[in-house]
Amino acid sequence: MNFRMIFYVLGRLFRVEAALLAISLLVSLMYGENLILAFAVPIVLLLVISIFTSRLKKPQNARFFSKDGFIVVAVAWFLLSFFGCLPFWISREVPSLVDCFFETVSGFTTTGSSVIDNIEDLSHGLLFWRSFTNWIGGMGILV
Repeated sequence: MNFRMIFYVLGRLFRVEAALLAISLLVSLMYGENLILAFAVPIVLLLVISIFTSRLKKPQNARFFSKDGFIVVAVAWFLLSFFGCLPFWISREVPSLVDCFFETVSGFTTTGSSVIDNIEDLSHGLLFWRSFTNWIGGMGILV
């Protein structure tokens, strides 16, 4: 297995998720909501991890085998969903970490299922992030 390539790809994916979370942070700020910490913590964590993985340079002429791809997909689905659930959990608008994780996985897989009784009670930034995860998941399937 080519671990340098796996970490390189994961680091790039972490940067993309950090940028997407930043868009939701901007929406939250536009509505005057106090969710800076809820979005900033996962953004900073993702960027720090991506900095460490970017220190591993992409190997020249490295081969990317299918088993490497399977590892990237499995680890990326889990970690991106975990970091994507942190805004729900840090804001305490969804109290259970398991429910937060379910909401994010539901979005990234575009199932649209929810464990939140009244979704309209979420703040604008979190409601945007929840909807955005569905769009991201749909675009991921297309790509």
